Amino acid sequence: MLLGVIADDMTGATDVALMLNRSGMRTVQTIGVPRPGQALPEADAVVVALKSRTNPVAEAVADSLAACEALLAAGAKQILFKYCSTFDSTPAGNIGPVADALAQRLGAGLAIVCPAFPANGRSIYQGYLFVGAVPLHESSMKDHPLTPMRDSSLIRLMSAQTTGAVGLVDYATVLAGAGAVKARFTALADQGVRYVVTDALTNADLMVLGEAVADHKLLTGGSGIAMGLPQNFRRAGLLPEREIAASLAAPKGRPGIISGSCSTATRGQIAKAIEAGFPALKVDPMALVSGEQDAGKLAAWALAQAPETPFLLYSSDDPAEVAAIQDKLGRERAGETVEHAFAQTAALLAEGGVSRLLVAGGETSGAVVQGLGIGLLEIGPEIDPGVPWTRVAQGRDMVIALKSGNFGAPDFFLKAWALLR
Repeated sequence: MLLGVIADDMTGATDVALMLNRSGMRTVQTIGVPRPGQALPEADAVVVALKSRTNPVAEAVADSLAACEALLAAGAKQILFKYCSTFDSTPAGNIGPVADALAQRLGAGLAIVCPAFPANGRSIYQGYLFVGAVPLHESSMKDHPLTPMRDSSLIRLMSAQTTGAVGLVDYATVLAGAGAVKARFTALADQGVRYVVTDALTNADLMVLGEAVADHKLLTGGSGIAMGLPQNFRRAGLLPEREIAASLAAPKGRPGIISGSCSTATRGQIAKAIEAGFPALKVDPMALVSGEQDAGKLAAWALAQAPETPFLLYSSDDPAEVAAIQDKLGRERAGETVEHAFAQTAALLAEGGVSRLLVAGGETSGAVVQGLGIGLLEIGPEIDPGVPWTRVAQGRDMVIALKSGNFGAPDFFLKAWALLR
């Protein structure tokens, strides 16, 4: 193995795995920390998918360190700590504490902070993170139910979570090329800086940054920074050129969609699917608590639909409705109620013949994968930037796509199925 990746949620893991796969690295994704003594599959890159984004800090740190040990034992030459391209976090963590722990374990010097992902509208300029044309704190992320983002300065956001100094590689330096970026790294390290926010507006910028961090032990950022890493291994003679498959062989069976994301993008995708005639059922946390809805009823409804058209089970709602439910049930209970129901429902759906499943939302994806008992995923073709189809390599015979709530075009739920054969 060449590259080990520690991802803080399920969809983020498939996102970065896709980026590496597209660049010619044979990539697999493990669900959770590999067991002690578990042999990791032969691959150029292994991505460990954790559910650590919103866990207690100590738990997130412990899981990330355990993942790091497993990857190092398998031969990883470089570690990437992958988090969301919108820096989903709170002032208490978990990005800073996890990065600190990994840096200490690896004996890393300076490490970059680069959540940029231009293909999905995430860019960094003068250290400020933008979502499309607006600063992060003006985007829909300001109302995220778990990690509301109320600041756009990555320097301030990272500084709030770590005792290490945070510096900047500005856009003029990035435009000057990898040599200039490396020189800036050296100057900042000499000043005692531990983390460096790196500006990036285009894929070309990410390629420059990728080249500049070839000898870094630890990288932190979104999936975009992975774009420039495979070429480093090729330059070192460690990675051959490979062709990437444009479609994925899928087992015969029924298609379906489970959506727990409340992002603006996902809600638009749901509207498009309903408009196109997909049978849809809204899952209500209050109905789950009262018993009016439960996993058995949800699965029975889905399996009663015509098998030719994907069914849609969704709890996605606008921020005001989500806030109202959280006021009644409490934030944690509201989320856990839906996740538990979806995990149980997914298992019943698989037993009922669903073998092609789309899942929207990071927390929802984690719950569904756990409910299905999936241990390992092989990365397949890209549906939209950051979202691939994957084939289950340990677990049920099925294909599954795990979509970050913010990702995907409006017709995502409609077009994904054409990539399966």
